[in-house]
Amino acid sequence: MKPSVLHYLKLFILFAFGGVTMAHVPDQDALASLHKLPLDGYFSFHDVSTAARDFGNLSSFMPVAVLHPGSVDDIATTVRHVFLRGEHSMLTVAARGHGHSLRGQCQAAGGIVIKMESLPTARMLVHSGASPYVDASGGELWINVLHETFKYGLAPKSWTDYLHLTIGGTLSNAGVSGQTFRNGPQISNVKELEIVTGRGDIVTCSPEQNSDLFHAALGGLGQFGIITRARIALEPAPKMVRWIRVLYSDFTIFTEDQEMLISAERTFDYIEGFVIINRSGILNNWRSSFNPQDPVWASQFESDGRVLFCLEMTKNYNPEEADNMEQVSSQIGCH
Repeated sequence: MKPSVLHYLKLFILFAFGGVTMAHVPDQDALASLHKLPLDGYFSFHDVSTAARDFGNLSSFMPVAVLHPGSVDDIATTVRHVFLRGEHSMLTVAARGHGHSLRGQCQAAGGIVIKMESLPTARMLVHSGASPYVDASGGELWINVLHETFKYGLAPKSWTDYLHLTIGGTLSNAGVSGQTFRNGPQISNVKELEIVTGRGDIVTCSPEQNSDLFHAALGGLGQFGIITRARIALEPAPKMVRWIRVLYSDFTIFTEDQEMLISAERTFDYIEGFVIINRSGILNNWRSSFNPQDPVWASQFESDGRVLFCLEMTKNYNPEEADNMEQVSSQIGCH
């Protein structure tokens, strides 16, 4: 009996929306070969289930091993070993940062997952001066980069909204936030990379040195190598920040205001828009976002159960400008 159209439709829905779980029978020869590799770190072969999950929770591909690298050389040795097994080998490699991929990009079905957060991080080197930067490991979290650079009154030029992500992870994608309209994404603010290529070579690259690899790896989804170190451009950190949220019920007005603010010459330092469904009395949770002089207006904003649109903005300023900040923010918003 031929499968019906309904049968194929069910399979499509399962794979597209219901999640996919795949388990491979380990290649015993491949497993034995991993035991022989000289490493500073180690492989785990039994507690690998966490490496088969990610933030998207749509796919689950079970690896045969997880590498906890003790050095960049461990990563290079492992990748080179897989490369030398040849194109017919089923053994693959995937680098995993904080596991925030959506569709299994940091998983390796029947392969090796490299836990980048296990990579020992040498002390971050912050260089001040006319063109400040910080050298940091690809497995370092952005929140740690912020804490270290802030000691010098500096901060990266571009962020992601969630800072508990690895440097190598976001630079392999793009790194987009509300600062992108002003400074570009994170991948536009990198001076140099150290990369383990698909052959297992450790290569330093920049716009001037091995530039093809540099530009391919940034935003390359890990297909051109594993980022093990990055030199990130810095700028003076703001002394104080004014944080503003504006709620909309009309999508057209919301997008028009966002485009106007992004294109204006005199505008905010951070602008981001997002969509929410107010299922939990969000205005009560955002009480601090409103001007204390407007409690009546806020309480009359009927939003329960509705789709709302929000602009989130910040304006950097110095302490001596604090008294004028309310007026400056209002002037920009009315521009």
